[in-house]
Amino acid sequence: MRRQTTPSPGGLVDKNTKGKRAREVPLIDGIRDLVNRRIDLARRDPDARLFTGPRGGRISTATLRDATSWDDVVTELGYEHLKRHGLRHTGLTWMADAGVPLHSLRKIAGHGTLTTTQRYLNPRDRQSLTNAGELLSRHLWSPNGPQLRVVQ
Repeated sequence: MRRQTTPSPGGLVDKNTKGKRAREVPLIDGIRDLVNRRIDLARRDPDARLFTGPRGGRISTATLRDATSWDDVVTELGYEHLKRHGLRHTGLTWMADAGVPLHSLRKIAGHGTLTTTQRYLNPRDRQSLTNAGELLSRHLWSPNGPQLRVVQ
């Protein structure tokens, strides 16, 4: 993502993202085909957008809120305090809990430093420690690992 659409006093404006840098974002299997089809369509039209609003226009924060019925959904679930930006925070935390290395999370989030990324995360302490031990064990005993032998 290199550009974003934001509301301004004169209407919608396209501008650089906050970090002003392009980044790669991992896709889960459930949406990979959809995104690839949208990319193929966008390649045919240089002015095309990867995703559009419900009436074919640009997606702004207001369009996204309305198209997803965000306010109604969070109210019905009893999470009125939940903000869409919190989903970004949750996604990064889940990736950290899944064992995605911090330097990869930094790239995904578009952060300039690891310190910024660390402030973003709230890993479950006990689970993240357990995961770290499991990851190390798998590495140590894998064919690509250091080939340790148990001494009796």
